[in-house]
Amino acid sequence: MRTTLKELEDDGQIERKRGKRVGPPGRLPPVAVIEVTHVDDDGDVFCRPTATNEDGDGDGDTQTEEITIRLRGDRGRPATAGVGDRVLARLTRIAKNVYDARTIRKLGSGPSEFIGVYEGSGRHGSVRPVDRRIRTVYEVSTRNSENAEDGDYVRAEALGGGHRRAARVIERLGPGRDPKVFSLVALHSRDIPIDFPADAVTQSEGLKAPPLGKRTDLREVPLITIDGADARDFDDAVWAEPDDGAKNKGGWHAIVAIADVTWYVRPGDPLDRSARDRGNSIYFPDRVVPMLPERLSNGLCSLRPNEERACLAVHLWIDANGKVIRHKFVRGLMRSAARLTYEQVQSAIDGVTDDTTKPILDTVVKPLFGVYAALLKARKSRGTLDLDLPERRIVLDDDGHVSAIVPRARLDSHRLIEELMIAANVAAAETLQKAEIPVPRRIHQEPNSEALEALRQSLDGFGIRLAKGAVVKPALFAGILEQAAGTDFAAMVNDLVLRSQTQAFYGADDEGHFGLALRRYCHFTSPIRRYADVLVHRALVSALKLGDGGLSETDIDRIDETSEHISMTERRAAYAERDTVDRLTTAYLADKVGAQFSARISGVARFGLFVRLDETGADGLVPMRALPSDWYEHDEVGHRLVGEKSGMTYVLGETVTVELAEADVATGSLAFTIIGENGQKTERTTGKGRPPRRRRTSRKAKGQRKRGK
Repeated sequence: MRTTLKELEDDGQIERKRGKRVGPPGRLPPVAVIEVTHVDDDGDVFCRPTATNEDGDGDGDTQTEEITIRLRGDRGRPATAGVGDRVLARLTRIAKNVYDARTIRKLGSGPSEFIGVYEGSGRHGSVRPVDRRIRTVYEVSTRNSENAEDGDYVRAEALGGGHRRAARVIERLGPGRDPKVFSLVALHSRDIPIDFPADAVTQSEGLKAPPLGKRTDLREVPLITIDGADARDFDDAVWAEPDDGAKNKGGWHAIVAIADVTWYVRPGDPLDRSARDRGNSIYFPDRVVPMLPERLSNGLCSLRPNEERACLAVHLWIDANGKVIRHKFVRGLMRSAARLTYEQVQSAIDGVTDDTTKPILDTVVKPLFGVYAALLKARKSRGTLDLDLPERRIVLDDDGHVSAIVPRARLDSHRLIEELMIAANVAAAETLQKAEIPVPRRIHQEPNSEALEALRQSLDGFGIRLAKGAVVKPALFAGILEQAAGTDFAAMVNDLVLRSQTQAFYGADDEGHFGLALRRYCHFTSPIRRYADVLVHRALVSALKLGDGGLSETDIDRIDETSEHISMTERRAAYAERDTVDRLTTAYLADKVGAQFSARISGVARFGLFVRLDETGADGLVPMRALPSDWYEHDEVGHRLVGEKSGMTYVLGETVTVELAEADVATGSLAFTIIGENGQKTERTTGKGRPPRRRRTSRKAKGQRKRGK
């Protein structure tokens, strides 16, 4: 049976689920718990899978935008569930990611609170949810409005079930015209803790830096921090020198020192419980929601210049080809020699120094770049996956409004720090593997056979061959990217390769990191902002007998549970950051409705096209109704829409000119129309590129129509 299951998995006919379960690839189970997201104007009830499904992704959000579930009542009757209700239902797959659901039984109401925009004035108003999946607009009476004003973002509670569309305002979050409220809306929408528990704050305020004691004295080593210009917490410092050992000619000795968070945050104490609950820090353009209180994140655990700080450091001895030939962890006390930015360091190595970098150029900066050159050789020989994915940075003015959206610089100084952090992470993973101590590993699995087959068929259209049955290694994808480099379809190929990859997560198994081509990997270098790193530090303290603050029995017993939890909080943070960027970007473009932009098609779906603007990187939708009147076939393999009559084709990666038709700041969504070669809009006034939907007509209305009424 195991052999048969393995063959089916290799053929892409089944896939591994949570635990030891297997099932059809990309399908929901036949019976599942679903949650009502909205009721449309025709009374049809639409749902999403919930986090309670055994085959779900853990937070109920990953597949939400891709799966459509229409709920029907039991015995053919219309469904009576309301928004937020949870239902046990039997699912029938109609098409890929489209399901028909029949009610088995109602399980009760789900979360009744939501974030929305208050609209109206006088005696009555309404709240429109910011979650674009919820289309219900709730009525709010004056006594339930909490004096909310038109355009305010509010936290509201739905009143009653079924089709009753009433709500009350619980809290006003801020005026819609204030961009600083966008990140607050994202935090509330994702149920992310904002304020720290009182006992955690009290504990942090009573902490002090430790004395040298039995720690290794690193205060005379000129360790430096290199971070972004707007960084406030500095949890890693680096230093390097040529290795004078006779057996390592041309090699290097480097030190990566990381803030010793475990000295302050002990297992089970208030700070630990709060950090685990949050899982990670969250970074918005206008604020940071830290994992640890400010006393630690910006104080005792921040490696600020000329201040003594407790650290956990790793010595790395690296040969001329970038291989780490040995390493050693110590618990130390350090004093940062300088706080530098990526731009400063890059300018210094390029020959333009300042008062801070000039004195340490030869003794610190140049040796660090020597280490980087060696580590880069090792990276290339491993054949890691390096995707060329441009990033954008949102620039805010003093009032919090977006003044510009600019490309994020990608400098060698960034890569220098990344390579040193990877080397330190690998050293931690290897040390803990030898000690056989369980910790959350950072796992990135190879693409599954179904994703590879889809990629293979898509690449055929570009003349790039991906052989069936090829050994799946990162170097395979590196070769694909190399073939596409410099072509008009390079961006599209990068996107296709990205879509074929699995999502990294935390787990107790030592499965390695596919993208980095590493057999063992864990996160060690950011304990201020990641709880996984805190546990890795504790494990190292225990394994190497470095003093107090090691792993507890509870930490060990809950490794699987904690790994799943922090994987969820990581995704939750990413969603919140994305939501905020979407709203800020939409607000920036809101006064540009009617303007035309150069864009690329970044996604193709059965309901339209997704486009990404070249200048700002903003994403938006060209709905099917905005395409020329035709019946469009969705070619999933070719990532294209093809008009049945006209033959007009829209394909992923194609360059188009679009006009901004709508900017909805509340939901952070943009809608565009495509501009044809003659400069005219392709939008039509009738038809939707699909058969018209028949509206329900009551028997009474039918009778009146027959009688000429």
